[in-house]
Amino acid sequence: MKTWKKVLIGIGALFFLLVGVSVVVHQSNKGIVIVQTGKAQRQELASVVSASGEIKPKTYVNIGANAFGKITHLYVKEGDRVKKGQLLAQLENVQSAADVAATRASLDASRTDAVAAAANLNTAKADLNRAKADAEKSRLDWARAEGLFKDQLISKADYETRKATWQMAEAALAQAEARVEQAKAQVDSANRHIAQTEATLTRASDVLQKTVYAAPYAGVITNLPVREGETVVIGIQNAPGSTLMTLADMSVITAEVKADETDIVNVQLGQPAEVTIDAIPKRVFHAVVTEIGNNAIVRSTGVATSQTTASSQEAKDFKVVVTLSDPPEDLRPGLSTTAKITTATRSNVVTIPIQALTIRRQDELVHATEKGAVQAAAPQRDASNKSEVQGVFVIRNKKAEFVPVETGVSGTTDIEVLSGLKEGEEIVTGSYKVLRTMKPGTSVKIDNSAPKKEEGSS
Repeated sequence: MKTWKKVLIGIGALFFLLVGVSVVVHQSNKGIVIVQTGKAQRQELASVVSASGEIKPKTYVNIGANAFGKITHLYVKEGDRVKKGQLLAQLENVQSAADVAATRASLDASRTDAVAAAANLNTAKADLNRAKADAEKSRLDWARAEGLFKDQLISKADYETRKATWQMAEAALAQAEARVEQAKAQVDSANRHIAQTEATLTRASDVLQKTVYAAPYAGVITNLPVREGETVVIGIQNAPGSTLMTLADMSVITAEVKADETDIVNVQLGQPAEVTIDAIPKRVFHAVVTEIGNNAIVRSTGVATSQTTASSQEAKDFKVVVTLSDPPEDLRPGLSTTAKITTATRSNVVTIPIQALTIRRQDELVHATEKGAVQAAAPQRDASNKSEVQGVFVIRNKKAEFVPVETGVSGTTDIEVLSGLKEGEEIVTGSYKVLRTMKPGTSVKIDNSAPKKEEGSS
């Protein structure tokens, strides 16, 4: 046989050998799924709720217009630090100052009238005492005259004269008593007039005082929307011309954030938080939860559900306030911030990656057991056995066995396992498509060199 024929025969034999080997390898790999794996391990775990919001001072006030008028003086500018009681602004006060001056003059006149009425009362009392003395003297003279007249020692004319004098003295006494009562009424009227004028002065002084604005506490002027010469009015809050400035107490700084309704049940007062501020990158501030809102806020509108009668199925948030323990001095209200609130911590617990968790129906697990944990159940299943079971796929003898697990606290990437797994057990962590479709008992091939990006999760 020629050499070239031998070469062709050898090449043909080698080709059929390779085809046979490929068929055998393909048959042996049929039904094997490539997976990525991880191990259940012990570690520290913290459950964190992340929420975004803005920096706000704990105490701030919008100083609004209390009177109508033109701004004559502005003693501060935006960003100034002020002390309690420091003068901030002055409105025109010509009319109110004149009203106060006129009312004070009227009050002085009323007090003078009261002094005169008191003097008149004293005079009337003196006249009353004199009238009492005259009446008593006349009564005694008439009594003596009556005795003398009975003894016929005086004439009848003299007796009648003394009687008339006594009667006149009694009338004068009654008149004096009436003048005293009249003087008392005048004194009371004068005192009431003083009280009325004092009330008018209080009102006029209050109107005048409302043209002057002083700082209610020490803080920083964070907003100053008006200028000297502008006219301010008493109006609706935040309406143009009704708010002069905003004063914030920057000694206590908070971050007001909105937590998702699914996370708010885990947030409690006193929990620690880490706050990051967009304007101050690479720096973390420590904080504590100090306030939790009770009203849900519709995410799309920002309106609390208590302020509307219409029901909504939209996503909702709850307000959470965390107080910063170490705020910088140059911090400004309104800066965007993110708070990471630690709602729970666990030490030395068995954990697994969150993506390893999957759900299977109870009927799928029962069918897999009956069929040797190889095939999925038929489409027609018992409707009474469709409860879902949470678990993971554990690698045992190169097969993925579904193991139900009970979980606890969830961290950022890992979750606590309370029961079902032991430390060190190897579990399937990916890919997402494999975990979603893999059947219990599937033969697997581990390839942890592949990237662990979850398919279909984008």
